[in-house]
Amino acid sequence: MVGKIREFEGLRVKVDDVIYMPSLDAPSEKPHPFVYFISIHNDSPVPITIRGRKWVVQEDQGEIAVVEGDGVVGQTPLIEPGGYFSYNSYHVVARGALASGAFFAETATGEWVFSRIPEFRLDVPEWA
Repeated sequence: MVGKIREFEGLRVKVDDVIYMPSLDAPSEKPHPFVYFISIHNDSPVPITIRGRKWVVQEDQGEIAVVEGDGVVGQTPLIEPGGYFSYNSYHVVARGALASGAFFAETATGEWVFSRIPEFRLDVPEWA
C-alpha cells in the first residue's frame, strides 16, 4: 500500500446477521462462538478489489483482539459497480463483546480506500 488511504463513500459494508452458534468449536477460555454475515457493496462507478481487513473485538472485560490480514475469507474479490460480495465467518469470545473494523480496497485506478465495518454486539444469551 503506497500513499494516503481515504474513506470511500462508494464502498458500503452491511452486517446482515449475527448468530450465536454454540455447536461450533471454541477454546475453553473463549467458549462462545458467533457467526456473522457481512455484505460489501460497491455503490461507486468504478470496480474495486478488496485487499485486506482489520477487525477489532473488544470483550466486555476489557481484552482487545485485533485481527488483520490480506483479502477476506481467503479471497480478494473484485466488486463491479452496483455489485456486492457476501460472506460469513465467526469470532469466539469469553463473554459479550463489541466488534468493529474496516475493509481496505483498491480502485481500478490504483487508489487505496477503506470502508468501516459497522459496530455490532456479540451478546451471549442468558441460557448459555
